[in-house]
Amino acid sequence: MTLRAPAAFVAAFLCFAPVASHAALSAYTQDFEGLVMADPDALGNDGWLVYGNVFDPTGTTYLYGYGPFPAPNTGAAFCAIATGEGGVPQGTQQLSVYSDYNNGDHALLRRIESNVYQEQIIGAGDVGMTWTFQFDAKRGNLAGGSTALAFIKTLSLPTYALTNFITADMTTIPTTWGTYSVSLPITAGLVGQIFQIGFLNNATNYEPSAIIYDNLNLAGATTDVPGAPLANAIELRAAAPNPFRNSTQIAYSLARGGFADLSVYDIAGRRMATLFRGQAAPGSHVATWDGRSADGHIAPAGVYRYVLQTDAGRQVRSMVLTR
Repeated sequence: MTLRAPAAFVAAFLCFAPVASHAALSAYTQDFEGLVMADPDALGNDGWLVYGNVFDPTGTTYLYGYGPFPAPNTGAAFCAIATGEGGVPQGTQQLSVYSDYNNGDHALLRRIESNVYQEQIIGAGDVGMTWTFQFDAKRGNLAGGSTALAFIKTLSLPTYALTNFITADMTTIPTTWGTYSVSLPITAGLVGQIFQIGFLNNATNYEPSAIIYDNLNLAGATTDVPGAPLANAIELRAAAPNPFRNSTQIAYSLARGGFADLSVYDIAGRRMATLFRGQAAPGSHVATWDGRSADGHIAPAGVYRYVLQTDAGRQVRSMVLTR
């Protein structure tokens, strides 16, 4: 199940890959509320890639691979922004991941492994950290012999040999929302390797294969107790209600007390309001945004991001203000 790349892509990738000694993994959050559903490039512009691997009907003999390409947001290939699949924590928009139904080898009963993922380069500063990829998920229309996984992968350059493949099996998850995660401790031997997070589906004969995802969060933290990752040392929850007209509540929690800043930003990155800034006790907290800027003016309708910054890390989510 390794993502394979042609030699031309390897060379191109190495041209812009950062120097490993200075590189470091970056945290990532996405709830898909701020992406434009009608934009066919919305997922690709957010850094998502796709790659297909094709196997014989038994699934044991590798035939060929294709990609990588920027992730599409239209049609029957790989993935698209979905709507109406979530509850309150998931908001209005989600990510649907499924097989590449544009590949005619479905009709030949060949198995199509469709990967949707993001990637970075592991740096020396990541050694000693555990990175956790957490997300909400529910089963979509997956049926028949289709399967699905969420994953963290690492691949060594220049051969793209798979060195880690940490998975969560999504095939039989319920049709109701749940929260799942996969984690990987970073060791010195991984410095300079590719680090991928994402989802894959394996299907044939055009069988349905969709899994719905939301509230993605990639975070890293050092480990004080061996085997006990602290990637969830902070948690920023979905605003409720969302969308909202007058005010909304934002819940967050800290595993340890310390400095915390919870602020609201517009899509241009301007700070609109500071909901909390100071020393926060460990445990759960709730803040309210009244839809006004710091100077008391009513904020215009639109998409806003709220950011929790602490000594343990940073998390970002989106909300929609209506008028």
